[in-house]
This record gives sequence, C-alpha cells and structure tokens, in this order.
Amino acid sequence: MSQNAARPLAVPDIAGTHASTPVPYDPEHGLPATFGTGWKGRLLFWLAVGFSAFQVVTAFGIPLDFRLVGSVAWLTPITLIRIAFVLWLAWIVLGAVRGRSMIEPAIAFLAMLGAFELVSLYTGTLPNQVLRTVHVGFLALIACGLLANADETSPIGRLVWWAIGGVGFAVGLYHWWNYIELVNRAGELTDADMVVGITALAVLFLLVWRAMGIALPLVAGTFLAYCLFGRYLPAPFDHRGYSLEQVIEQMSFGTEGLYATPTAVSATFIFLFILFGAFMERAGVIDFFNDISMALFGGKQGGPGKVCVASSALMGTVSGSGVANVVASGQFTIPLMKRSGFTGAFAGGVEATSSMGGQIMPPVMGAVAFIMAETIDVPYSKIVEAAIIPAILYFAACYWAVHLEAGKLGLTGLPKSELPSARAELRKNWYLIAPLLVLVYLLFAGFTPLFAGAIGLALTVALILALAISAGLGTTALRVVFWIGFALVSAASMAISVATVLGVVLLLVVWNILRGRSGREVLTACIESLADGARQALPVGLACALVGIVIGTMTLTGIGTIFGSWLIGIGKESMFLALILTMIFSLILGMGIPTIPNYIITSSLAAPILLQLDVPLIVSHMFVFYFGIMADLTPPVALAAFAAAPMAKVSGMKIGVQAVKIALPGFVIPYMAVYDPTLMLQPVAGLEGASYWLAVIYIVTKATLAMILWGAAFVGQLTRPLAMWERILAAVAAGFLVAAVPLTDEVGFALAAVMIGQHLWRVRASRRAAA
Repeated sequence: MSQNAARPLAVPDIAGTHASTPVPYDPEHGLPATFGTGWKGRLLFWLAVGFSAFQVVTAFGIPLDFRLVGSVAWLTPITLIRIAFVLWLAWIVLGAVRGRSMIEPAIAFLAMLGAFELVSLYTGTLPNQVLRTVHVGFLALIACGLLANADETSPIGRLVWWAIGGVGFAVGLYHWWNYIELVNRAGELTDADMVVGITALAVLFLLVWRAMGIALPLVAGTFLAYCLFGRYLPAPFDHRGYSLEQVIEQMSFGTEGLYATPTAVSATFIFLFILFGAFMERAGVIDFFNDISMALFGGKQGGPGKVCVASSALMGTVSGSGVANVVASGQFTIPLMKRSGFTGAFAGGVEATSSMGGQIMPPVMGAVAFIMAETIDVPYSKIVEAAIIPAILYFAACYWAVHLEAGKLGLTGLPKSELPSARAELRKNWYLIAPLLVLVYLLFAGFTPLFAGAIGLALTVALILALAISAGLGTTALRVVFWIGFALVSAASMAISVATVLGVVLLLVVWNILRGRSGREVLTACIESLADGARQALPVGLACALVGIVIGTMTLTGIGTIFGSWLIGIGKESMFLALILTMIFSLILGMGIPTIPNYIITSSLAAPILLQLDVPLIVSHMFVFYFGIMADLTPPVALAAFAAAPMAKVSGMKIGVQAVKIALPGFVIPYMAVYDPTLMLQPVAGLEGASYWLAVIYIVTKATLAMILWGAAFVGQLTRPLAMWERILAAVAAGFLVAAVPLTDEVGFALAAVMIGQHLWRVRASRRAAA
C-alpha cells in the first residue's frame, strides 16, 4: 500500500477504527457483514462477543475452581469472577438510578454472564461433547440473528429467524444441561431426545441453505436419505437398513454426525486462529504486509501485480481464508493493477489465484489443514512441512505469470515516489509480526496448534494493549523501559504457564481501564475484534457441522467401501486414471460447496483409497485438499473469481479462465507429489541423509523448470514474444518433465534446453540486427 493510501488498521489509530474490512456477503445468498443497527444490532454484537469469550476460555482449558491461596477454600477464579459480575451489576443499577441510559451495558452484562455460566457449570473445562454442541448452538443463534437483523422489510421474517436461532441454541443447551444423563443412556433415545435430534438437523439444513446456498444441503441430504432409504437400492449399493432412531442417534448425538471431528476442530483450532487473524488485522499487520510488498515489488516490471501476489502470500500466513482475502485485498490491488495496464480479467485472475493460495500458505494455512491434522492424527507441523514447497511453487508461478504478462504488455513498475520505504516500515512496525514468529516457533517446536494459537492470540492482544499504553507514556526513556519490561514479562509468562500469559493480558486490561478514555477506546477496539472474529467463524463452523452428516453416513453404512472398491479396481490398472477421477470428483464437488466440506467428503471417500494404492498418507489428503481449492478457481462455478468480478468489472467466467491459466502449477503439483513424495518432504524408502535432500533438490528443480515453461507457453512470452511453435515446444517439454515415466525427464530437459537456447539465440540475433 502506498504511503498516500488510507490505513484504517494502522496501530496509532487502533482505538477509533473498525476491525477488518467486512466481507460483503449478498443478503440474498449469504450472511450479512454487519450486526445491524439499534438495540437488536447491539444485542447481536454482544452475543457474538460472548460467543468468542466462551470459545477463548474453553480453548485455554484452564480450570476455574482451583484455590488461589491454598488455605482459603472459597478464593477461586470462579468466585472472583462472580464478584466482578456483582460489581458490574451494581454499576449498571447506579447508572440507571442517576438517569443514564444503561441498555447496552445491561445487554453486555447479560451476554457475558450467560457465557460465563455455560463455562462455570463445568468449572472451565467443558467435556468435548458439550463444547461441540454449544459451539453449534452459538453458530445457529448468531447466524440467525444476522439474517433477522438484515431483514428490514418483514417483521414476521425477523421474528422467525430469531426464533430459529433460539431453537438452535436451545439444542446446545439441552446437551449442556443433560450431558451426564445422555452419556449414561447412550444409544437409548427418549422422545425428548428424538425431538431435539430432529430439530438440530432441521435447523442446520435450513440455516446452511439460507446462508450458503443449496449445494451443501443437497449433498448432506443425499447422504442422510441414503441412511434412511438405502436398504431399497439394488446391490451392491444397498445396506441392511437403519431405523429413524438409529439415524438420529448417529447424526445428532455422539461424535459421528453433526458433532464429528470437523465440528471439534471448528470449536477449537479454527475459531482460535480466526480470532488470531482478526486481532492481527486490528494491530495493523495486514497493512504492514501490504506496505512491505509494495516497497519490495511495486517498482518492478508489472509491480502492482507482484504486490498482489506477495501481499496475498503474506496475508495467507495470518488469515488462511481464500474468498475473504479476495474481497479484502482485491479492493486495493485489482484497481491498481488495472491502472498500471493489466486487463480486468487478468487482474481479477491474479487476485483470485494468489488469494486462494492463502489456504496452503504456512504457518496458519486454511481451516482444512487443522481438520486434516486431526483426521489423520499427525502433528500440525507435519502438515505445514508438507505444504511449504508446494506453496512456494504456487506463489512463484503466480509471480512468474505476472512478470511474463507485464513483459508482453510492456508494463513498468510504479514510480519510486509512490512507494513506501521497506526499511522505514520495518524499523517502525517490525514488532507487529512478533506474535506470528512466536506462533511459528511453537508449531515447529512440537506444541499443539491449540496451545500455539492460544499463546499467539494472547500475545497479539497483549501487544495491542501495550501499544496503547506505550503511546501514552511521556518520554522516550519511559517507553524504552516499558517495552523492555513488557518483553521480559511476556517471555517469562510463556515459560511458566498459559494462565500466567492470561494474567499479563489481564494486567494490561486493568492498566488501560485506569488510563481513562483512551485506554477504554482500545479495549472497545479489542471487543470489536472478538465480535468480528465470531462473525467470520460462522460459515466455517456451519459447514463443518452439516458436512458431519457425510462422516456419520460413512461410519454407519460403510458406503465408502463401495466407492473405494470401485476406485481401487481402477487404480490397480492405472494409478493415473484413479488420480484423474479423484481430481474430477473433487472439482465437481468443490464447484458447489466450500473447500472445507469438499475436503471432508473427498478425504472420507477418496483419500483412503489413494492410501491403499500406496500413496503416502499426507500426500493422499493433500491431493484432494489442493483440488478442493482449485475448484474455487475453476469455471463455471469459480467462487473466488466471481468474488473478484465486481472489483475487476469483468465477468467471473473470464476471470476464472485467467485464474486457471495462472494456477496451472496448482493442478500439476499434487500429481508430481504422488509420484515423488519428496516434493512434500515425505520420507521415501531407500533415501536418507544427503541422497534424500539431493532428491528433494532434483524434484524442486524439475517442478520449477516445468512451471517456467508452462507460464511461457500460456502467456506467449519469455524474454520476448514466443512464436507458436516455441509455445508448443515449451508446453511439451513441461509435460515430459511432469510425466512419471522412464526417460521422460531426460526428454523434458533436452526439449527445454533446445527451446530456451534457441529463444535466447534468436533474441540476441534480433538485437544485433537492430544495432
């Protein structure tokens, strides 16, 4: 971002600004981006804050009933919190007596008290089943509230949506209150259980249909119908038959349906990292990344396009959200690219392609990465490790496509006067990435993503609060002393326990309260980040819950065995054909539903089959993951491309075509990794030590050369425009490099040498002739 551009998230203005730029969901086909106006809007806002507070407390998992002083039995965190609520209530009553309007404080009090009571019943460490069910209940309540508040024409419609949200939340409360009883009589549903179970399914189907479109409910409904009526299908597609009670018990109770692993991950890792991203945006990290990208790449050939690629890669390290990245950064990058000379379709394609890459960009990646780690039971750091080289190649391909297109159009970079200084930005705001660096260290040091995310979130909040305090100190010496003390205390608290880190945050909160108006404004900004994080988590959480029906169907009926036997039969004859069919399945599925449910379905059906065909575990899951992402770029239903269309002022179809060309390595890399797992840093039998790393270097070199050749072939440009026969030769050479057949590498390298050598010779000859 240039120095002249607005910085709504800059640190000095943190107290008075809104959180991140909201994603403009279409009210007819999605969730609104704001909580609404008036008291209903404030009610929903505070319910969202309560939701986030509930998730944060349960994520940290600190018991609230321990004795703060060993000899004083009553002095526990629960007691202190209750005392705080009593004082808060007294302040509200006193304000009302004095004639002040205390409606919003009262709403905030009730919302936070309700969230606390949900936690305190289990003293802060909720059973996993309760956490999942209450999480889904909150999702239903907040999502229905958004839909209700956005309906400004029908009072009855608003009332209906609020009622549906209340019913969805009541389902969660039913599990919360009756948890012990439900566990004791597992498998024996009462009439009340049946009503609650059917209601849970109905609410989620209706809500997801309204908020995310018909595709996912159709897929989930098909699997649910198979459970109920699959007995009537011809063999081998039939099953032994299941009663309505068995199906409801499977889908609405236990951990195999709505509350399966995806919901568990949504209620822990995903929510925490979405909050982490919201607070990082609040601190100004996204603008910092934009400025650094602009400083480093803005002045180069096709600079605005390269800025788009670099900033999207950096944003992906924090947000891990594809379409949200398109909307957030595309408002700036797409018009900038068009002004510099790129066509609208190409500019939109660059933005869509690079933003979707955020889901595969370590360390945060997308929500799918957390679900994958939990599903296949491997450390999250292993998922990150496998994604590093493919992510670098993916963004390098985007960068290369921009470079070639800029050369073809004769575009230059932005004037130096319009660019910020990278050195100045780093010197001024380097500390903003400290929580991200801590997060990366914790992930690779072997800590769980939940612990790493909790620490990263706490440090980000602490940083925001500390920045506000530091700005209010009168002299440079005081600020230096403060920051040294803050660094030492933060480091010591991390070494002691998570509770100590929270203690540091609490101390900073109290300090800001005592600072007066400016301190309270910063706290207000943090509260807004909590609400915004809850809003951003809704589509992910709802998709995770409803797609659990697919998992429940798989475990109940064994339908995966039928599909698996068919695909294994094909794979034994031709691995390549099995991979093609899996890719097509993922792309078709992904054209109608988001990446998360796409991955969950394909990983349940296809990934185990690939594993049986001797594809390594992580590679088999990464294969379907990558094509779930590519589906958002692939016409006719290219979600990321259509999200970029309004900003590019070009049809989403044209943007999708450009995005597929730019993202071609994203289609090829999974195939290369299947045949050579070293591309994803996976172990290979017989390769160890230096020989293994030589193999890694070889496959990366081969993939990079193929990427260079394909980019040149599709754009029609290298150092100069390519003749048609050169483009064909480049594409053929790249194809041979990718093909996993004996001698194809040698042929590919030879053709590449011929193509590049003669091109450089022709360019040199033309220069001599011109001289």
